[in-house]
Amino acid sequence: MNADRADVAAEQWRRERPELDTLPMEIMGRLAELTQRVSQEWINPFMESHGLQQGEFDVLATLRRAGAPHALTPTALYEATLVSSGGMTHRLDRLEKAGWIERRKHPSDRRAVLVCLTEAGFQLVDGLMAQHVANGERLLSALTRGEQERLGRLLRKWLVGLG
Repeated sequence: MNADRADVAAEQWRRERPELDTLPMEIMGRLAELTQRVSQEWINPFMESHGLQQGEFDVLATLRRAGAPHALTPTALYEATLVSSGGMTHRLDRLEKAGWIERRKHPSDRRAVLVCLTEAGFQLVDGLMAQHVANGERLLSALTRGEQERLGRLLRKWLVGLG
């Protein structure tokens, strides 16, 4: 197996500070590099080719998977997508300008707003989902299905353990 950046860094640290356990650093370094490479080389170009940023696609996908009537409050959206309320407002503004969402008065709370997927937004996200999933399958193709499932379980365990 070829050495990666984490291997090189760990070997250098073992030479300079042999008492250090470099495994946590190796794991974190690999995760950081994977995140950066996947975003820069695959996900961002795919989204940009469709006039979207990754976070905007997340909003559309969250509305779509919420089921009919494909509407959520801004608070529910930013909690589901792990973005600040200010960041969500910016995303919603761009998506509304593009005609993919609309803001409507909440039917049971005069102070609240619902963010609703428009027909154009529904068609866009529905059309992109199969391509998005295929992109993910391609990105994970170095791993067998069993390895992917194990990795998924380990990452879930890690996230739950972090609280």
